[in-house]
Amino acid sequence: MTPEQFLQQLEADRTLAVVRAPSITDAADLCRALADGGIRSVELTFTTPDVLTHVKRAAETAAEHGAAVGIGTVMTADQARAAIDAGAQFLVTPGLRPEVAAVAVAAGIPFSLGAMTPTEVAQALDLGSAAVKIFPARQLGPAYLKDLQGPYPGIRLLPSGGIDASNAKSYLDAGAAAVCCGTSVVPPAAVAAGDWADIAARAAAFTGTLK
Repeated sequence: MTPEQFLQQLEADRTLAVVRAPSITDAADLCRALADGGIRSVELTFTTPDVLTHVKRAAETAAEHGAAVGIGTVMTADQARAAIDAGAQFLVTPGLRPEVAAVAVAAGIPFSLGAMTPTEVAQALDLGSAAVKIFPARQLGPAYLKDLQGPYPGIRLLPSGGIDASNAKSYLDAGAAAVCCGTSVVPPAAVAAGDWADIAARAAAFTGTLK
């Protein structure tokens, strides 16, 4: 997946699912449930045990479920390389991680660096971030995204943190390229239990609010 393809998919679906769970029974089934609900970008995270095994499983079955699977909470160059070796199609960081960006650029895969201040946003752009993750978005709200587009016209912003069906559309209306959805769509207990029907229904309900 190229950075352009990553952005096209994000902007088409308007959301990316962030999965944080104590365990994942089957990453392929998880991705299928989310894709069935209209979310084709799935971020597993290094906070989940054995995440590299799960990403490999999801990547190997991508033709079956149709989701692009990446890894988030990437903090080091070694983690970035391990994620790419496991088949991750994109990387996400919670803050500015230049060494992660360097690995992703060298590999030619898209990444989204976390930023908060205008200075951090500029640094993320300089490092090649396809979309700049604004985290934690709930602290400043949708209006902050609108303000950022003054000095950074055309920027792709990806707010994350505290976003659910009640407020997601307001971030998109403020100019976000897409929003990250988390536990409201992929509750850790449902992921650990393999309740794919529940997750598919939650994904469909969430994407329905983004139109």
